[in-house]
Amino acid sequence: MTELTHPLATVPRDELVARAEADPLRPRFHFVSPAGWLNDPNGVSQWNGVYHLFYQYNPEGAFHHRIQWGHATSTDLVTWTDQPIALEPSAGPDADGCWSGVLVNDGGTPTLVYSGRVDERELACVAVGSADLMTWTKVPENPVIAAPPAGVDITAYRDHCVWREGTTWRQLVGSGIRGRGGTAFLYESSDLRSWTYVGPLFIGDASKGDPADTDWTGTMWECVDLFRAGEGALGSVTGLDEATHPDVLVFSAWDDGDTRHPLYWTGRYSGDTFEPAALHRLDYGGRFFYAPQSFEDESGRRIMFGWMQEGRSDAAMVEAGWSGVMSLPRVTTLADDGTLEFAPVPEVEKLRRNHVSVPGKVLVGGGTPVDTGVSGNQLDLELDAQLAPDAVLRLGILGSGDGVEETVIEVSRSLEGENGILRLDRTRSSLDSEVDVEDKSGPVPMPDGWVRLRVLVDRSAVEIFANGKPLTARVYPTLGGERVTLTAAEGTVSLASFEAWTMADSWGGPRPLFP
Repeated sequence: MTELTHPLATVPRDELVARAEADPLRPRFHFVSPAGWLNDPNGVSQWNGVYHLFYQYNPEGAFHHRIQWGHATSTDLVTWTDQPIALEPSAGPDADGCWSGVLVNDGGTPTLVYSGRVDERELACVAVGSADLMTWTKVPENPVIAAPPAGVDITAYRDHCVWREGTTWRQLVGSGIRGRGGTAFLYESSDLRSWTYVGPLFIGDASKGDPADTDWTGTMWECVDLFRAGEGALGSVTGLDEATHPDVLVFSAWDDGDTRHPLYWTGRYSGDTFEPAALHRLDYGGRFFYAPQSFEDESGRRIMFGWMQEGRSDAAMVEAGWSGVMSLPRVTTLADDGTLEFAPVPEVEKLRRNHVSVPGKVLVGGGTPVDTGVSGNQLDLELDAQLAPDAVLRLGILGSGDGVEETVIEVSRSLEGENGILRLDRTRSSLDSEVDVEDKSGPVPMPDGWVRLRVLVDRSAVEIFANGKPLTARVYPTLGGERVTLTAAEGTVSLASFEAWTMADSWGGPRPLFP
């Protein structure tokens, strides 16, 4: 659970809903809460063929005031149905909030392990569900972990990753050791109720690097997630080749209330420890893809959701009546170089409408931007191109007719080698001087200069995938621009194909705060 404060509690419930529905920047095919505050994905799973998305939710908007678990279901990961609140605070260890956690299958019984908050501390709690996951009962043993490890000066302690190894349950709790760095504390149990502390799985080093760096590991790790890359879950893949299927430890770097960015270590989980091999950025958008959680669905895919935070002022969020977007679900796969690759789940394509195809052509640096004939603020774009050495391809989206506002996606190829850079330029995305326009970028493998670019635009939500490397961000155009352009800013770009679709809404109309 990400620790932040928020001002939406000052707005009456009915007005929140009206404001949210009227906001032209509110995404229409990404999941958003009916109104109020949304953040971390929780308990993401598929149960008896139905996908479940639980999430941190406060219908009345204030973060620290009785945060609860919203709940939505889907059969296709695209169209969602709001369900009744799954967890809400009650007298006891979660009196001040039901914070982030996971769903596990305990011999056929759906079981939530989550952080209960009371008196400014968080401890592990458990709730068991009905067969349809619609009603939940908190167990009398809560909190099932009475306190953080004794004798350790921690920076924070919350969020859970739980899995089964044989007859034993294992759990990671995100934390940090003051003066050292972020960590994940390992526990084990036979029944999910009584837990034995094993030790820190692995401890980061916050003294390495500059806190402003995009790969600084932070003083605390939120929302830890451990799985083996390639296929399957930890408990079922011991036969996989360890050299080609590394274990992955995902975490979100946090520092004194500041949400930084998601990272992951590749390495080897064995016994009671994790031996890291390399550190990687999970998403080049930094905090705009935060607190991710993944699960293996019934077809064996590893699917991940993340929280797309806001990048506008508190006053703007109050005016809008809502805050926070859930990323589209993305499939996680293993690249040839041992890193992770990502793509939106194929089911997203069912929302495509009004196909436009741009013929292949050669773009030369300094030429006039190509008006693609594509327009809209709900779009799915696919582009294949080959860049000459030192060439730069620019794709403009959400452009106003006068060119005053435009968001620019830029791919550049190195002068030598097989690599390039993906960059998002938001300096002209909005006339609102208070929105976040920080530069976002990261490296992309580009064999022989080829890049496949996938861009999903949903009003204020943008998700970009370049050869499997993601960059997620928020933009806040004020002029309602919908123009899409292509140009070679430098060098020569051979455009092989450009396909575009407008995207239908996932929701049919207004939604009640309490289904």
